[in-house]
Amino acid sequence: MKIITVAEVEYLAFRLAREHLSFNEPIPDFSTRYPNILESCVLTPFQQFSGKYLYPSLALKAAVLFYLMIKNHPFQNGNKRIAITTLLTFLITNNKWLQADTQSFYNFTVWVASSPAEYKEQVVAAIERFVRDHLTDLRIQEKKAKKRN
Repeated sequence: MKIITVAEVEYLAFRLAREHLSFNEPIPDFSTRYPNILESCVLTPFQQFSGKYLYPSLALKAAVLFYLMIKNHPFQNGNKRIAITTLLTFLITNNKWLQADTQSFYNFTVWVASSPAEYKEQVVAAIERFVRDHLTDLRIQEKKAKKRN
């Protein structure tokens, strides 16, 4: 399983969010992020203890990454949008994709953002279920796209 790095967040996820998801709320420059918070969000899903991952599956790593990117606010603005593109970047890196309609994904993201901190474990479990339920192999999606064109 491939990890996602801060550099990938900056060069892929951040730029995608800024270019395609700015709407009427611009996303400030990457240099304005809060020091060390993004690094913590990106490293936490891949932590190990005694040689074992704390979050062993791809879906659980994705869930923790998504949750932390939303709830820890590593950026001044656009955290939900950058969390979405970071999640998708992580999945693409691992030849996976989320097959979910835009409105459902948006509603789910807003729900995560508005969730109380004391329910972190339950929210992460719900994100993991969402990811597992919508996860698909990237090659299958590419074949479907070629057939449509």
